[in-house]
Amino acid sequence: MRILLSNDDGYFAPGIEHLARALGDLGEITVVAPERDRSGASNSLTLDRPLSLRRTPNGFYHVNGTPTDCVHLAVTGMLDTLPDMVVSGINHGANMGDDTIYSGTVAAATEGYLLGVPALAVSLVGKSGQHFATAAQIARQLVARFLAQPIREPVLLNVNVPDVPLSDIRGIKVTRLGRRHKAEPVVKAQTPRGETVYWVGAAGEAADAGEGTDFHAVANNFVSVTPLQIDLTHAGQLAMIEGWMT
Repeated sequence: MRILLSNDDGYFAPGIEHLARALGDLGEITVVAPERDRSGASNSLTLDRPLSLRRTPNGFYHVNGTPTDCVHLAVTGMLDTLPDMVVSGINHGANMGDDTIYSGTVAAATEGYLLGVPALAVSLVGKSGQHFATAAQIARQLVARFLAQPIREPVLLNVNVPDVPLSDIRGIKVTRLGRRHKAEPVVKAQTPRGETVYWVGAAGEAADAGEGTDFHAVANNFVSVTPLQIDLTHAGQLAMIEGWMT
C-alpha cells in the first residue's frame, strides 16, 4: 500500500511525525508537507510562482506552498504511481463543523479525493496536544480497515479525535458536521510604529452540536468520522432561483 501524508501545520509538526510512525508498517510512506504552518489555507493553489520541493534528513519532503499544493505536486508530478490513500494530519486542533471550509488539513485530503485517491483528514481536538499518539492509533485503525476492506467508491473522511488517552476513547461514531456560531470580531491592535493592524477573531462556539454531530461525539469522548462531499450546489434553492430568474 502506498500512502501519501501531508498536513497544514508544517513538515516539522509533531502530528505528522506521529502519523508517519503509526502507519509505517502498513505500507510505503511518503511525506510531502508545507515548509511552514499554513493553517487556514483552505483549498488554495499557488499559481503566481513556481514551487520548490526539498527533502529533509528524516526523509520528509517540504514544499514552499499550501497543503493543496503539496498533495497536487506529489500526485501529479513527484510520485511515479498514484498513491492508494492520502492521509492529512494530525492537525493540532479541531476541524469540525464550519472549520472544514477553512481547514488546510481537510484541504490536503480533499485534493487527494479530487485526484481520485481515497483520503482521510485527521485532527486532535484539544489545546494541550498531549495525546497525538491516540489520534495516530485511530488513524492506523482506519487505514488498516481500508486495507482489509477497501471502499469501492471515492471517499473523503474527516476524522476528529478527542485529546485523551486511547483507553478513554469510548468508540467511533459516524457523524454529520455540526455548525458554529459566527466567529468573534477581529481584534484591533497597534504596532510599535503606530500602525493599526487586525487579528482575525476566534472561531465561534458550537451552535448545532446535538446528538449525531461531530461536536457531540467528540465532547463525549467518541472519535467522529464524517464523510464529506464537494458538491456545493444548494439543490433546495434550484427551483426558487429558477422562478426568481424568470
